[in-house]
Amino acid sequence: MTDQKFGDNSDDRHSEHHLFSRGHADRGTATAWLTEAVTRRVSLVRLHPKGRRQRQETPSAPSGRVVACEVYRDGHRDPHPVDHVDALRAAREQRNSFVWLGLYQPTAPELTAIADVYGLHPLAVEDAVNAHQRPKMEQYAETLFVVLKTVCYVDHEELTATSEIVHTGEVMVFLSHDFVVTVRHGEHGGLQSLRSRLEAQPQVLRHGPSAVLHAICDQIVDDYLAVTEKIEVDIDAIEASVFQRSLRPDTGKVYQLKREVLEFKHAIMPLYAPLRALAEPGVIGIDPRIRAYFRDVADHLEEVTARIARFDELLSSILQATLTQVTIAQNEDMRRISAWVAIAAVPTAIAGIYGMNFEHMPELRQVWGYPAVLCLMATVCFFLYRAFKRNGWL
Repeated sequence: MTDQKFGDNSDDRHSEHHLFSRGHADRGTATAWLTEAVTRRVSLVRLHPKGRRQRQETPSAPSGRVVACEVYRDGHRDPHPVDHVDALRAAREQRNSFVWLGLYQPTAPELTAIADVYGLHPLAVEDAVNAHQRPKMEQYAETLFVVLKTVCYVDHEELTATSEIVHTGEVMVFLSHDFVVTVRHGEHGGLQSLRSRLEAQPQVLRHGPSAVLHAICDQIVDDYLAVTEKIEVDIDAIEASVFQRSLRPDTGKVYQLKREVLEFKHAIMPLYAPLRALAEPGVIGIDPRIRAYFRDVADHLEEVTARIARFDELLSSILQATLTQVTIAQNEDMRRISAWVAIAAVPTAIAGIYGMNFEHMPELRQVWGYPAVLCLMATVCFFLYRAFKRNGWL
């Protein structure tokens, strides 16, 4: 999104590591084996004792799962897996170290247990569990709490009056000088690729948790830009269809698209103030060398919000034009109906007059009376048709 990004290169993953050793297979007695099985530590990160470490943050992960728990020292990931308790202890025992703990839709008891270890504020924990929060930034003692809205564009073959083209989710970030905890809600906005890119650039991770927060904000705003581009394509298609006389104007499509744009607008606009605040001195846990990069992200967010505001205004104009087109079409239909009614009224009036059957009426006893009346009807109707046709009523 910007030339000032810390890094966007990918690298091979580190080698696999097993959580448990196989030493117990050689134990000589059942007592020794049982003692080891009872006392050995079980990691929250690993779901299986052997095989590749499960680090992928996917929407299919069960709620509450710790999807990633890593310790970074001097920008490099510690290859030895540990649980979230030992990870924090290890980070605090060594300099230039921090923990990155990733959670997916945790329940209140699950997040509370982690909050007790990491010292997270109960109000922030409650917000992180309940989700559906506005983008914001709050400071609690030594912890910074940031709420970010994620946005996903829903592909569709054709826009309809019920199409949902924008889905939103949330990423909450707890940040301190020695840890960053990310809590994700929603079926999109995974951080696996971001984690891989950062691990490939240890010079970035050396800046600590604030570098992770910047990368998350930067990626989310990048997603905003991508969604904006796709929405613009939909708007162009709607705008073109409004003025095609071969297509009947559909106000439902325009109104639905306007609602989706408003949802997008409400999701991203409150984020501008927190990003600007992160660029100012005095924010907990933010490396002074990272502040300028938050300002850069805020500038790009401002660009997105300006485009969304233009989309909203344009859709309002398109909606008004669509309603005008509908009104014009209705007026044209009414003119056609009125013209045909006027034409039909002539023979109806003449037939009604001669249908009264009075004894002393002109032309009743003339041989040419009947064909003369028919010719009169046809002539008047023909001239009325020509007149309406010339005036554009038919």
